[in-house]
Amino acid sequence: MKAGLEVHQQLATGKLFCACPSELSDAVTGSFSRRLRASSGENRGIDAAAAHQASRGLTYRYETTEANCLVEMDEEPPHGLNPAALDTALTLARMLHARVLDEIEVMRKIVVDGSNTSGFQRTALVAAGGYLELGKRRYSILSICLEEDAARKISEKGGEVLYRLDRLGIPLVEIATGPDLITPEEAREVAEEIGALLRATRRVRRGIGTIREDLNVSTEGGRRIEIKGVQELRRLPQYVEREVERQRVLLEVRDRLRGRNAASTFPPALDVTELLGAVDSGPVADAIRHRGVVLAIALPGFAGLLKSPPSSEERLGRELADQARFLGLRGILHSDELPGAGIGAEETERLRTRLGSGPNDAFVLVADRSAERAGAALDRIAARALAALDGIPSETRDPLPDGRSRFSRPLPGRDRMYPETDVAPIPITAADLARIDAGLPERPAALRERLAQEYHLVPEVVRQLVAGGHVDAFEALAHQGHAPAVVARLLTQDLPAAGGGAEREWPLGLLGELLSAQQSGRFAKEGFPAVLAALTSGAPTVEEAIAKAGLSGMSRAELDRLVDRIVDANRGMIAARGEDAFSPLMGDLMREVRGQRDGQEVAAALHEGIARVLSEPRA
Repeated sequence: MKAGLEVHQQLATGKLFCACPSELSDAVTGSFSRRLRASSGENRGIDAAAAHQASRGLTYRYETTEANCLVEMDEEPPHGLNPAALDTALTLARMLHARVLDEIEVMRKIVVDGSNTSGFQRTALVAAGGYLELGKRRYSILSICLEEDAARKISEKGGEVLYRLDRLGIPLVEIATGPDLITPEEAREVAEEIGALLRATRRVRRGIGTIREDLNVSTEGGRRIEIKGVQELRRLPQYVEREVERQRVLLEVRDRLRGRNAASTFPPALDVTELLGAVDSGPVADAIRHRGVVLAIALPGFAGLLKSPPSSEERLGRELADQARFLGLRGILHSDELPGAGIGAEETERLRTRLGSGPNDAFVLVADRSAERAGAALDRIAARALAALDGIPSETRDPLPDGRSRFSRPLPGRDRMYPETDVAPIPITAADLARIDAGLPERPAALRERLAQEYHLVPEVVRQLVAGGHVDAFEALAHQGHAPAVVARLLTQDLPAAGGGAEREWPLGLLGELLSAQQSGRFAKEGFPAVLAALTSGAPTVEEAIAKAGLSGMSRAELDRLVDRIVDANRGMIAARGEDAFSPLMGDLMREVRGQRDGQEVAAALHEGIARVLSEPRA
């Protein structure tokens, strides 16, 4: 397998072609509708992905917010390219050893899925030919681009898609690697390192959805597949593994079809509605009940190849069903899963006879209330089945929560590009690059090494601080005199667990108060989660959060009395098990103490109590 990454990061510099802020807003101020069509690019050809999107014939409604102006509505030409966004892209280019172009040309990239009011996305190539060093490997960087983010999709219903324009125009830096990843885990590691470089600029937006990864995956004998918009780094290896498995299954299907000399043309589709009038459940019954149709097409040579093979969940039948779902149908039925879904053995045999299907042949059913939509879906299914004879078509796929992906559209090509005539070219001079070089931030590798040495932190903790973008907060709090290990734990473990990571910005002043309260003995470091939960649920101050969490600040004398009570109540266990009694008794003790005294202190007190009992003379 080979894989590459495209990392897209939103910038907190203001929008790319106007003065609006790089912020999302739910304060809707108005709305309007548009319909979009595919147009030819600079090569005078219409891009396959654009034509595919336009074929859906949807209407797009756009909500405006206080974070919008006429530029996002495509009612005013774009302003000049945001200088701060360009500086950020140039900074990343220099940190990735890439060759910066002498002149930045803004291009239009045709996109007619409704995510841009104009029908295109503005993008500019900034640099190319760089590399990223990670461990003992060097990964090529093909390009660094600056582009505008798309509108935010809110809903889709009844042939209309609703978008909100607050996100449209937020600057995105896109960093594309070469196909250098050869293991699934490398995808996560490289994406994490690029993310650390992006955060080092101090100009990126934080939070869910502000950074997205596109995965490009291919296997030997297959073709490049783009899985677009992965947001969780930890899932990247899973998406790679599932895509490799999907391609393996589809290539096996191709080989078996060729072994059967499967025909490269299919018989015409037939209307089989009257054969299934007695079906009383499932999608067929629903379509017939609403005076719809059931259409069928025979797939010669496909018998047994539409279902999942043993020990795999991937299957060609799902690929065909995705084509129907693209047009809004619930799915399809195929002969490898019949009898089933309300269709019995008798109806299945009648269908085979009507279609002239032999023992090596399969068939597909499409049921829908609209005959036109059912026919269009069956045309798409037939085309996808024919593509199975060649193996794997290049396409863009959407990630699903379980690690699988689903067909989205054909892979776009160069036909979608043409020049942006409303933005002047921007020359990049030697003086510009010298200015950027003078202010380059600390590289992640050097930063990790410095943090480990200066603060005596273990490598994994350092990695989490850098990868999570916590370094500035960590150093600010550590310089206030708080214990580095405690600060690191708070930032990398306790805040995310309390919903205080990407979802909430915690003020440094509040975190400083929290650490001071713990350091002064108001509660133990094990109490951070409870106090943070109280703050998240509305406690206005640290002191009130401590009280709400039930952490009264147990004194050492109170701890000793509690230890004595638990030890005395379990003398028999201690006598029988000796030091092995520590674990169960520690559990009992921590249930009463947790968060009020340090865990190490509690353990030491319990060890002393157990030793006292064991040292007493036995009767």
